[in-house]
Amino acid sequence: MRLRLRRFRPRDGVVEYRVVQPWLPLRHTAMSDPLGEYGVVVGDHDGLSRLAALFSFAAYSRHTVVHVPLRDGVPLAEEGFVDSCGGRVDLVLMHHSLGLRPTAWPRIRRQLTAGTPLTVETHEARTERDAAAWLRQSGHHDSREWLRPVTYARTAFLIGSRDVFAAASVEVADAAGRGLREYDVSKGYLRLVGTLTHELPPDDSLRPPELDITFQARRPHHRFKRPGQKRFQAGC
Repeated sequence: MRLRLRRFRPRDGVVEYRVVQPWLPLRHTAMSDPLGEYGVVVGDHDGLSRLAALFSFAAYSRHTVVHVPLRDGVPLAEEGFVDSCGGRVDLVLMHHSLGLRPTAWPRIRRQLTAGTPLTVETHEARTERDAAAWLRQSGHHDSREWLRPVTYARTAFLIGSRDVFAAASVEVADAAGRGLREYDVSKGYLRLVGTLTHELPPDDSLRPPELDITFQARRPHHRFKRPGQKRFQAGC
């Protein structure tokens, strides 16, 4: 997929970072805190597809911070559901090798005001290869290959490395396709279509972190088109 991004070069003290954002916001996508009441990503096909591409880009960009602003998107048909899960947060993807502390993020975020355009291509075959490598070794609890969630300043940070970001990309892409085929999505209903909980570190506590993926068609729902339907035909 071709991604249009906005690139920034903010500084924190003497250290300069490379930060990118989607050129166009994911307006119909929302996320709640995976460490809060209930971690969930809600999106339509476009939003989930572009989010999958951003995970893929993050996998191979270990010197780059991927910032996905999600707090100010268009209110969803089920916005109350997101509120009941603890409310919206932004998303940041970054490699643990970058060494950026989440507590420094507010200072960096204030500098994201004048970016330059950037276009990149993601490589699905490479992403699927590295996702498969993560699946082969993910059963080892001592592995560092997990998406480690941290929440600070209304931002959910998922900190990982190449293979686990690739695995998350494939999961989100599969969820985007699965959502198109779910029963009754043309009526605006939410449908659980995937999860990133398996990419989070193992946790035996009573309330472990979780991050599920749900699909919701973009309004007006009568214009939603499932595969095999005529254009703008409602229903299943």
